Order: sequence, then structure tokens, then C-alpha cells
Amino acid sequence: MTAREATARARRVGAGPDRPAASGDPLLLGVRHHGPGSARAVLAALDHARPSAVLVEGPPEADALLPLAADERMRPPVALLVHAVDDPGRAAFWPMAAFSPEWVAIRWALEHRVPVRFMDLPAAHGLAVPEQPEVRPEDAPAVDPIGVLAATAGYDDAERWWEDAVEHRTADGAPADPRAPFAALAEAMGALREVHGDGGRPRDAVREAAMRLRLRAARKEFGDGVAVVCGAWHVPALGARTTIAADKALLKGIPKVRTETTWVPWTHRRLARHSGYGAGIESPGWYGHLFDARDRPLERWMTKVAGLLREEDHFVSSADVIEAVRLAGTLAAMRGRPVAGLAEATDAVRAVMGEGSDVPLALVQDRLVVGETLGKVPDSAPAVPLQRDLTRQQRTLRLRPVAERRDLELDLRKETDAARSRLLHRLRLLGIGWGEPMAGRGSTGTFRESWRLHWRPELFVRVAEAGVWGTTVLTAASARAESEAVAATTLAEVTALAERCLPAGLPADALSVVMSALADRAALDADVGHLADALPALARSLRYGDVRGTDTAALAAVAVGLAERICVGLPPACTGIDPDGAQEQRRRVDGVHSAIALLAGAGAGAGADPSYGGAPAPAPTDAPADGPADAPADGLRGRWAGVLRKLAARDTVAGVVRGRATRLLLDDGHLPEDEAARLMGLALSRGAPPADAAAWIEGFVGGAAGSGMLLVHDERLLRLVDDWLTGIPPASFTAVLPLLRRTFSTYDPGVRRTLGELVRRGPQPGGAHRTADAPAAGFGPGFDERRADAVVPVLRLLLGLGTEQRTITTGGPPENERTVNR
Repeated sequence: MTAREATARARRVGAGPDRPAASGDPLLLGVRHHGPGSARAVLAALDHARPSAVLVEGPPEADALLPLAADERMRPPVALLVHAVDDPGRAAFWPMAAFSPEWVAIRWALEHRVPVRFMDLPAAHGLAVPEQPEVRPEDAPAVDPIGVLAATAGYDDAERWWEDAVEHRTADGAPADPRAPFAALAEAMGALREVHGDGGRPRDAVREAAMRLRLRAARKEFGDGVAVVCGAWHVPALGARTTIAADKALLKGIPKVRTETTWVPWTHRRLARHSGYGAGIESPGWYGHLFDARDRPLERWMTKVAGLLREEDHFVSSADVIEAVRLAGTLAAMRGRPVAGLAEATDAVRAVMGEGSDVPLALVQDRLVVGETLGKVPDSAPAVPLQRDLTRQQRTLRLRPVAERRDLELDLRKETDAARSRLLHRLRLLGIGWGEPMAGRGSTGTFRESWRLHWRPELFVRVAEAGVWGTTVLTAASARAESEAVAATTLAEVTALAERCLPAGLPADALSVVMSALADRAALDADVGHLADALPALARSLRYGDVRGTDTAALAAVAVGLAERICVGLPPACTGIDPDGAQEQRRRVDGVHSAIALLAGAGAGAGADPSYGGAPAPAPTDAPADGPADAPADGLRGRWAGVLRKLAARDTVAGVVRGRATRLLLDDGHLPEDEAARLMGLALSRGAPPADAAAWIEGFVGGAAGSGMLLVHDERLLRLVDDWLTGIPPASFTAVLPLLRRTFSTYDPGVRRTLGELVRRGPQPGGAHRTADAPAAGFGPGFDERRADAVVPVLRLLLGLGTEQRTITTGGPPENERTVNR
């Protein structure tokens, strides 16, 4: 029989009586692993045949877990998870939905008190050897049997052929013998295997040998009335005449490992083919609907779609539902299909409910056609101790794992939210990515955290892997942190670990190991670049001391020590470097500047330095004679200001770093405007190379939000830049143009437009040498004390500082004195 003849026979599945299996042979029910039509056919065949035992394709190690399928608390989709005991990351899943024939067969057997077993190659063998891609000639790809049958029948879509041939068979057209469709499908698969051999899957021979051995054992134990539910492709191999010795020879010498097995929740989305699941289907939500809707499935589907669109504020009337049903039926008749399928339903929804737009279809596809249904497994299912502790905490903290992505806002001042934060941070330490931190959408204070939660079935494997570290989330996270701290070889690794450990609220003994490793790596690392990269993470971690009550004294000592070493080593590191290195050092200057602001704000950098045994830290003494005077050295912020002065004044420092240091000093009030103008004039003098001058400008006015406003409001600086730019020789202009474009392209369009207007307008009288009595354009003649004081009470209220009274003397008679609340 040719493949075309076999396909013609397969197309007659359900159309009339076919030859059933002989009475003494096992009942071989070849199915598609996730198909509602196959599931209904399996149920009808089992009800008709009343077998003595049922065998289902799956790992034999899970036989002991089959009774749990009868538990009312078990709700599919679920999956069998088998993992290696010594290497939990080596795992495999066997998913089942409510419309999976295997699940229907298991439930039927349990309800009728019929023995049910799994039959396949034990997972202990499959997990013993790492998965390797099968090597096949390019002209012999793996065969998709459903696709071949569909193509031979004249279909260009295997899903649509399967729906027409199997899924849309109604009760009125059911065969007299429910076993007949399986006989026809088995005959078609036999013809395909005669043509294509193993179909490009040589490993199937080993699996099928194991299946035959399990089938023989079941027939010996339960008699000839055994029913087998397996993939249709395997049916010809199970009916083949082979010897026990030949099958055992195929299994001889295969390695094995110790395994553990459990049920875990699964999702419809993970059943979808686009998720990477080999036996996946295109539309699990649609198939689930076909299985659940015993009558009028199209009408019920359109009602679901209308309800979803209405929830999203898309107007859909009852008349639209009726018209969509009629249109889908008409399309099915025009296309020669037995009933309307998903393609017809989708076209009708687009035309009627979506008014020709594909936008509503994307929502229907995501929510209904695929769906986010998450199964449920009873607590009596086996689980590693870590999983049980995680489940207990999820219930206590009311953090239910769901398949949909959802955002979670936490207020760390609340006990429950703080506990949720600690749990999520501990799971991240264990590599269990249930939640990912996000940028806060509300307050930027450190007492708030924003998370995006997304529970995926594969996280059960991550939990099993993490179980080697401990039996509870806290002990496992602590052990994992200690191990990573000891194994870390670079300072960056330890600082990143410390930043993750502090918000996780680990116990003191675990934190002490991390802090000791941090101090050791910091002491041994002599690269100032590494120190500068590590400091921002430590400074960020110190914020948690206030909001979480975490003791960060040891971390503060290490951070201050790093800051001191950076203050000493950074100026030489910024000298004599290439442009790429200069950009890297500029980034580090920004990071250290922000970090020292945090350290000083936390009181870590004032006066005595813990890294020097409590004595005052040494102040920098190598300021250049031609530079500005050093800032006071009585605190970390003052010492850093001194470093910035050195960077700004040394000609040997890269231009982008000098410009950035000048800007940071100006923003912090450590540099008068006249001095900033003088430094800019030196950097943009005719003797300076144009490329170096352009780099200085990039460092001074680029790379930060609002940088362009400085040039908008200070015409002296703008004129200096303008004069320098117009004086660049034509031969050098093309060399500096890309750098200038990169600098000014970061400004907001409004800032660029204002700068252009100012340049076109030209200098204003007194703009270059204005005094307090001659302000720049757009500014008043001086400070308005009354208007400035009006905002102070509001700021103090927002900061929770209360109010205070202040008497302001404006000069002149006493009646001009006034008292304001601040």
C-alpha cells in the first residue's frame, strides 16, 4: 500500500466500519498526544472494549504517581517531572492537558478500577546521557507523519487536515465500532513507515523495544485484553513481530541514573509549539474549548471571544456574535470543510467583531487560542523539601504563583511587603527567577520596590536544583551565598554578590562570610578601575541599612576603604590613555561621584574612617600648585572634591575626564562660575588640539540629563563654545564633527532649538561681563527672598521636617524685618 492509499484510508476515519483488531491482540490506540478528537475517540474505544489493563506512553518510574490523577485537587494541565537525583538540572517533562488522550485514558482506568501503567524507555536511561542532536543527512530530515498525510490529502496545513479528519468528527458521524478509526490510522502509519523507515529518528527503535517489553509483561500479568495509548507513529512498531531477546539486546548496556519523579503544574502556553515543545500544538486554548464544549462549540467560542473583547472595552453586540457564527459556517461550506474550524472562526471575528482590524485578533490569540491556564497539583504529590517551604511561604505571604505576568509594588515599611521582598531576593540568589526587579513607576525612594512576577513550569526544575543547598529558602540562599563568596576570584563578583545578599536579609553568619571575602578581594586588588567599578554597587547596598534594618557597618568600612584608595589612584589612571579608555574612565568618575554622595549621605565618609582604625584618614597632599586650592579634607566628600580639582586642572588628563570633573565640581558648588569659565577658556584655546577640545566639551556638557540647560542659562559658556567652534580650521572640523554630534544629539529637542536661537541672536549687551546688577537675559536683577521662602514650608512638609521660624533682615528700618515659617 502506498502512502497515498494509506492517506485515503486515514481520511475515512470515522466514516464507516473498519476491521478492528483481533480479539487476542492488544488494543493499540494510536493518538496525537494533545488532541481533543483523539481524546474523545480513546474514551469511546475504552468504554466499548473494557480492557483488563491500560498502558500509556510515559516513564515507568511514575507508575506510583498515577493514583494522584484521581485526586479532585489535581487540575490539568499538569506534567510529570523526572530529574536526576545527583544532577536535578538534568530533567524531563511529560505534559498532559485535560484534552490529552493519555490523561483521558489514565482517568478512565482509575475511575473503572482498571490497572494502569506507563510504558516507555525509563527516564533513568534517557537522563543518563546528555541530549545530543541527531545527525542526519541533509536530504533525509525527520518525517512529520501528520504533515505527510495532510500533504498527500491535498492540504497545505497539517493542523487543518487533522481538524477535518479527527477533531471535527461529530457524534452523528461516529463509526459503529469505536476502534475502527484507530485501525485505519494504524494502517496509514504502517504505510508511512514502509516508505520512510524510522522517519529520521533512530532513537525510537530503543524506545519501541522498551515499549514492547512492557507490553509483553502486561499481557502476561493481565491477559490479552490490554489497551495501549501511544503516539500513532509507534503503533506499527508495537504490532511488529520481534523476539524478547532482540528487544533486550537493543537495551543492553544503556547507562542509567537515580531519578525522582513528581507531578508539577503546567500551562497551556507551554503546550504551544512556539514554546519549543516538540509535541506542541498551535492552539491549546482552542483544543481545550473543543474538548469541553460538548455541543454548539462554535457558538460557545464566539461568546467567549465577545466576552473577552467587552472586558477590554471593545464594543461587541449580541448581533455581532450571531453574524460571526453565520459567517464562520458560510466560510466552512465554501472551503469544503465538515464544520467551521479555528481558521474560519478567526476570519469571522476579524470581519465582524474587529471590523477588519487584526488588533483584536492579537488579544484573542494570546488569551483564548493559546491561553494562560495554569494547572494545579495536590500537596500530597512528592516534592523536595525546598519546594514545600517555598509553597508554604507563598501561601503565608499571599504570593500565588500564576502563569500571567503581573507587576508587584512593595512598600518595604510594611512587614508583609518586606517579607515578600526578602523571599524574592533569596530566590534570585538561588537562580530561581520568579521575579525580576523593575524601575519603580511611583516614588523613587529606597522604601519602594517594583517587581515583575512570572511563574513558569521550568522553575520547578530550578527549585529541585537549588534543593542541594538546603531544605528551606533561607538556609539554601545562605549556603549558596557563602559558596559563591568563597569561590569568587574577582572583586566585581563579590560586590555583585554583596549587593544581592543585603536585600535578601541573610543571617549574620552568611553575611560575615561575604563581607570577609569582599574585604579580602578589595585589599588584594590593585587595579583602580576594578575598585571604581565595585564602589557604586557597595554604595547602593548601603541604602538598605536604613529601610530594612540591615547591619551594614562592615560593608560601610569596606566601601570607605575602597573610596580612599580610588581617591589616591584615580588621577594617575586618567593620564595618558586612548579615547576608548578615556570614555571608560569618565564613566567611572560618574559612578564614583554618585557612590561617594551616597556614602557621605549615610555618614560613612565624614571624619574618622573605619578602614584606618578610627583615626582621621590621610588627606590628599599632591594638589598641583597651578590648580585651585584643595577642598577641605575633613570628610570623604571633601577628599573627592580635591580629586576632581586635580583631574580638572591637569593638562595630561584626558579631555573628556577633565571636562566631566569640571562639570561635577560646578554642579556641587565647589567651583565658582568664573573659575569654570576660565577652565573652559583654557580647554578651548587656540593652542588646544580640536579633538581634545571637543572631548572636553563632551565631558562638560554631555552624558547627563539636563546638561544642555547649562549652556542655555549661561551665555558666557555658550559664547566660549561658539567662538571655539567657529574658529576650528576646516581641515580639523570633519574630525571633531562626529564627537560634537554625539554630544549635542543627547539634548532634548527644545534645548537644541533654544541654543540655536541664542546663537542666531548673538551676544546681548553685558552678556559677557555681566555682574549681579546686570543679569543675563531672562533673569531678574537679584534673588527674590519672598518668592524663594514661599516654597520652603512645602518642601519641609514633604521631607517630614516640620516648620521653623526665621527672621529675615532686608536692610533699612526695623519694620522691614519679617518672620517666616520654614
